[in-house]
Amino acid sequence: MKAVVCQEPGRLELVERNRPEAPLPGWVRLAVRRVGICGTDYHIFEGKHPFLEYPRVMGHEISATVIEAGPDCMLAPGTLVVVNPYIACGSCVACRKGKPNCCTAIRVLGVHTDGAFCEEIVMPEGNLYPANDLSPEAAATVEFLAIGAHAVRRSAVPAGSRSLVIGAGPIGLGTAIFSRIAGHEVTLLDTSAERLAFAADRLGFSQGIVAGERVEEAIAQATGNEGFDVVFDATGNAASMARSFAYVAHGGTLVFVSVVKDEIRFSDPEFHKREMTLVASRNATREDFDHVIASIAKGLVPVEALVTHRTTLDGAVDDLPRWAHDKTGLVKAVITLGAG
Repeated sequence: MKAVVCQEPGRLELVERNRPEAPLPGWVRLAVRRVGICGTDYHIFEGKHPFLEYPRVMGHEISATVIEAGPDCMLAPGTLVVVNPYIACGSCVACRKGKPNCCTAIRVLGVHTDGAFCEEIVMPEGNLYPANDLSPEAAATVEFLAIGAHAVRRSAVPAGSRSLVIGAGPIGLGTAIFSRIAGHEVTLLDTSAERLAFAADRLGFSQGIVAGERVEEAIAQATGNEGFDVVFDATGNAASMARSFAYVAHGGTLVFVSVVKDEIRFSDPEFHKREMTLVASRNATREDFDHVIASIAKGLVPVEALVTHRTTLDGAVDDLPRWAHDKTGLVKAVITLGAG
């Protein structure tokens, strides 16, 4: 079968690999239909991922069709599924608490183990969720949207709250969409006026703030000097994450959707004065995937606007490096495999 391999930073190759063998009990062999290209994939290509071993087949935003199910599996051949790429151990302290998204021995497709920039993969049946009436392309957006849905659920902030989403990349836009679905009054903050214009024109987010020297003044004006009830930082930028504490209202919540290697420093007196809640959000769970699938089916998620670029396995060898350096107009790129 064909596979795109990142042999080392900056070098992709289209190669032939053996197809997966017949699945073991509880596992399923899948034909990949669509796979999204994530920021993580660009970081792997650029050599910026801190824990990755090369060579690696990337890809973890996946829709696929069941080819063959192992013993004790219920999924029928031909079923279109959304793939949860977080393979958990099932027995650690996090898994016992029902939080496989932060399993102590988690393996993520395309990062810790080979992913879906290829024609076929095998996965545990428990990581496969029927896509129901979603198209293969819409089903491939579920994983990245679930990151934002999980962050919104983690915030536990009620409808009617004022929310600020910092970072209008794919994860930030997904967070904003699910903050809106939760009934929040959403404002976006980004360094790019172009991204904010896209969010307004294509996604309906009319409240946007361009980051700069007067951002505190703009936030004060937008909130009557009170700050936001909940702030989601989806930038992956340590300086932005440190600044975000100042944007939270007294009694409010700050959610770190992205993660960085750096230390994040903040003023403890300001933190305590506001009795602020600081929340980490990592990956997503079945509940979030189900919420995203249902929301897309209801027409609440403008998937057709989010997918801005498309390619094939053959084309990805040239397109991914180009998009890594030129993201003009790029929100989400998707690799198409097979027909339909």
